Amino acid sequence: MLYLDLPTADELADLATQRNDIAVSIILPTTPISTETDADRILLKNLTKEALAQLEAAGADKRRVNDLIEELDDLVEDDEFWRFQAHGLVVFATPDNLRTFRVPNALEPLVKVSDRFHLKPLLRSVNFRNSGYVLALADGGVRLIEVSADLPASEVKIAGMPTDAASSVGVASIATRSYSGRIGGSEGKKVRLRQYARKVDGALRGLLAGSTAPLILASVENLGAIYRSVNSYPHLVAEGIEGNPERMSEAELAAAARPLLDELYRSQIADWNALFQQRANDDRATTDIARTARAATFGAVQSLLVDMDQVVNGTVDDADGTVTFADAASADTYGVIDEIARRVLLSGGEVLSVRAQDIPEGKALAAILRYAA
Repeated sequence: MLYLDLPTADELADLATQRNDIAVSIILPTTPISTETDADRILLKNLTKEALAQLEAAGADKRRVNDLIEELDDLVEDDEFWRFQAHGLVVFATPDNLRTFRVPNALEPLVKVSDRFHLKPLLRSVNFRNSGYVLALADGGVRLIEVSADLPASEVKIAGMPTDAASSVGVASIATRSYSGRIGGSEGKKVRLRQYARKVDGALRGLLAGSTAPLILASVENLGAIYRSVNSYPHLVAEGIEGNPERMSEAELAAAARPLLDELYRSQIADWNALFQQRANDDRATTDIARTARAATFGAVQSLLVDMDQVVNGTVDDADGTVTFADAASADTYGVIDEIARRVLLSGGEVLSVRAQDIPEGKALAAILRYAA
């Protein structure tokens, strides 16, 4: 099981507004296999040394730097923390506070030292997850299977989840008559299955509350239709896995689910690019960093695609959005694209962190504007 603590919308907004005398963002790939995290700890320690070098070069207050390094060193030594990891770790540290976010996707190692946090790696995890769940639903039992890109599928145990359709509604057979005694046969079975489906949906709420993870339904056609009619989870995938899931192993269910997860991603990106081309005809789309920075500063960006890996160093003027590019990272600069993304988020726009090949014209970003700017 992956241990995740993704930020909520309010947490992202809070992180986006923070300004500190020293703000260090450390991003690294991790392994969820607890016996193999020593390399992750070593990487974090090395990235901490890189942050220290940048702070010393900038002449930062030594007492404040020492407080920050102490917090990061404590994290490296925290055995309990390293027992529970996912595929990526984002660390935001100041001399006064340290926050960590475990994310489902593997991240490229990165250190950013500035007066603000580098948010882009988190955005990828919030927008697009290479993991999800399969609800294997049958008359004779129900399983929730967690699916990720790299680990074997695993069943998630949920308190209150029914064991099967009949026992969930307190009858020996779901073909018995309804409570009123007026419905039996196939219609009575449908009533019982609907009751069963409601109990399954209710049991899932505690686990999935606030989540955006895709949920893929694996079920025979008639029970699947009944479950969809009572489902309350907004991220249930429209296309499901057909057939009786009782005959499928966890690995088989995961193999059937992964193409559906990939298709979700492709569909969202294709829709975005189609809208970009449409807006380009009205001069409301751009891949130019400088123009996008100005537009973001004045709240004109409706939606933004950013390259999840590329970092463009520099600064963006707070008043007019003028970009000053830098040749290398330092404590006096930050990620320009990350700063543009931050301004878009604060103005109520959408930011999607994607792979480089998904951005029009192969650029570092692409923006759809609310109006020509």
